[in-house]
Amino acid sequence: MARLTFKGGIHPYDGKELSKDKPVRDVLPQGDMVYPLSQHIGAPALPVVKKGDYVQVGQVIAEAGGFVSASIHASVSGVVKGIERRLTVTGTMCGAIIVENDGKYTEIARPERKPLENLTGGEILQYIREAGVVGMGGAGFPTHVKLSPKEPEKIDYVLVNCAECEPYLTADYRRMMEEPDKIVAGLKAVLKIFPQAKGILAVEDNKKDAAAKLREAAAGETGIEVKVLKTKYPQGAERQLIFAVTGRKINSSMLPADVGCVVDNCDTVYAIYQAVYNGRPLTERIVTVTGDAIAEPQNFRVRTGTNYAELADAAGGFKSQPEKIVSGGPMMGFALYSLDVPCTKTSSALLCLTKDEAAAYEPSNCINCGRCVSVCPGRVVPSRLADFAERHDEEAFVKADGMECCECGCCSYICPAKRPLTQYIKSMRKIVLVNRKKK
Repeated sequence: MARLTFKGGIHPYDGKELSKDKPVRDVLPQGDMVYPLSQHIGAPALPVVKKGDYVQVGQVIAEAGGFVSASIHASVSGVVKGIERRLTVTGTMCGAIIVENDGKYTEIARPERKPLENLTGGEILQYIREAGVVGMGGAGFPTHVKLSPKEPEKIDYVLVNCAECEPYLTADYRRMMEEPDKIVAGLKAVLKIFPQAKGILAVEDNKKDAAAKLREAAAGETGIEVKVLKTKYPQGAERQLIFAVTGRKINSSMLPADVGCVVDNCDTVYAIYQAVYNGRPLTERIVTVTGDAIAEPQNFRVRTGTNYAELADAAGGFKSQPEKIVSGGPMMGFALYSLDVPCTKTSSALLCLTKDEAAAYEPSNCINCGRCVSVCPGRVVPSRLADFAERHDEEAFVKADGMECCECGCCSYICPAKRPLTQYIKSMRKIVLVNRKKK
């Protein structure tokens, strides 16, 4: 098998032509801002403001609730209306700080920063922690934790995930096209933490223009290279990316650091640049608003806390009533039943589809065709795992390597019987993890 890819995977319709050529536009919020206290993996942040307090852009409104946690900063200026439980994109209720936007966007004074060459790795980690940077391409793992492995001297590669393999999403693509120099600068900051490591910007080959922009920005930088990957979903998944670029393998019981790698999304690396060079916390990100139900698909620079409904309106509203609305991409995003939810640090897209194709199919019995096995990047047998999950046979599920599933959705996509394989497996994985914590 050739390098720069992995075995398995699928080629779904990517839908990127709807928004890929739309430059990033700023969208200023209109209503109240909602800041969930859990915008990351780990402990929720702890509020440090109360009702009636006046806050400014960049001000800490909630501090990290532990080592694996991240601070939250105000993205607007205004008065705190209260701390309430609000709906999140996952359909759960979460404590959130509500700020009444005064429309002035008054900023706190940002700290002075020394030149990168005068900073130590420890100082860079501190700046990243203070800025509340989390992984912006996935579940939101606090970045300062990811960049603090037990044996930092054993890190050989810092991989910047520029694949953006999820269909319809073009936020990372626009970041690469419009600000490649800042992505490279952010990578240079991370390499100061791991001076013996090599930096690699990994881009799929359907984004050759973005790869060229990154190569131009990295020209003359020793230890930084752009590598082009085969376009295939889920090429941007952490395990698949590491294997494609380095040939090294990890499983569910390992971390990337165990094979000498650190992986960060390109927008996360941009946020690192802002924190280290400019003293700017993570209060905004690019969000793709797209789908065949959206009048004018766009890429917006959005302040965290902005209501999703405002983004749909900013993109011209609906040209036809959507049957399916998803936060994120169609493969791993979360279906929404209400647009009254806030954008967070991990909000990559708002996808609005005229037809809910998944709901239109009636699942039937497995025909033992093996297609789910052929596309599975985790090299497990999804049909068998789904059977164990349906029977609640936890022991058999674990023995059949059910925890190696990365929940990418390839098996559900390819299944001719239209069985919701990923959903079955995902539910059982959660049960296994909960039971392990009880022991």
